[in-house]
Amino acid sequence: MDSDNLTSRRPEVIIEANIPFIRGVLEPVADVSYLEPEQFTPATVATADAIITRTRVKCSEALLGQSRVSFIASATIGLDHVDLPWCRSHGITVANAPGCNAPAVAQYVFASLLSLKGFGPLEGKTLGVVGVGNVGRIVADWGERLGMRVMRCDPPRALAEGAAGFSTIEEIAAEADAITFHTPLTRTGDCPTYHLCDDALLARMTRRPVIINSARGPVADNDALIRALQRGAISNAVIDCWENEPEISRTLLEMAAVATPHIAGYSRQGKIRATQMAVDAFTTHFGLPATEWSEKMADGAKASITPRLIAESYDPLADTAMLRNDPASFERLRNHYNLREELA
Repeated sequence: MDSDNLTSRRPEVIIEANIPFIRGVLEPVADVSYLEPEQFTPATVATADAIITRTRVKCSEALLGQSRVSFIASATIGLDHVDLPWCRSHGITVANAPGCNAPAVAQYVFASLLSLKGFGPLEGKTLGVVGVGNVGRIVADWGERLGMRVMRCDPPRALAEGAAGFSTIEEIAAEADAITFHTPLTRTGDCPTYHLCDDALLARMTRRPVIINSARGPVADNDALIRALQRGAISNAVIDCWENEPEISRTLLEMAAVATPHIAGYSRQGKIRATQMAVDAFTTHFGLPATEWSEKMADGAKASITPRLIAESYDPLADTAMLRNDPASFERLRNHYNLREELA
């Protein structure tokens, strides 16, 4: 990248306009502009030193090849919208916000299970957690605190740490009453997750489990989920992340028990964490003074949780009704979501 000497000027940063809690934070130390995702083009980013974004801006050579961008921060956990090998080979530092929304995703998962007719009490049920990273760890912990038997599946961790304490995905398919996915989206390597939940895996389900995808849309083959629901191989689907967003499957939208516009992690506290992590990474990268935040965040992972408190804290069926009422409003519902409060 062509990056001139920044010691004599303030860095120029372009921020995706829908990131909450960020306006006014960096203006004292940088030249800031805000763009909608569709406004990020090679021309608009040409003179920028940095980008702070979310998942809708695809950061690759097509966008950045003629720019002087040296730093990208994504106020998200996932980075599948960033071409990491290309950025690495061109000296671009990339930062994300791991774990920022984990308590909110746990709230979403268990509120969704509690909303399902016929699923019954959580206590005594078996929960399969696929992907036990920053989010999956907290989901698994909450499951055990709610009296569930929790099976953990994380092949990369099992390879690195040993198989003790981990289950295979085939074991989870055979034993779980609900299976929730919390993996990144990867298409290559030893443990790819693209279409991890596919026809073959769904055919192994012996207890007609609930399938929950609040990870990345293509982790679950949406057409395979439709077929599994049609033949009764699974009892219900809870879908927050979809293939081909925002042009989601209308069939799956109608068949899923809970269907939401990619907002599982959208708590006020989670958004503050994500924005703060992105801003802190930006100021560190450019050697700028740390920003001041008026609200200090408590550790939502240690929240007091009971089925009653979870059910009272969030109603996923209300979000489902809004999306079903106007599927074309997927992006608007997501970008203008009324951020909920995490459990205290």
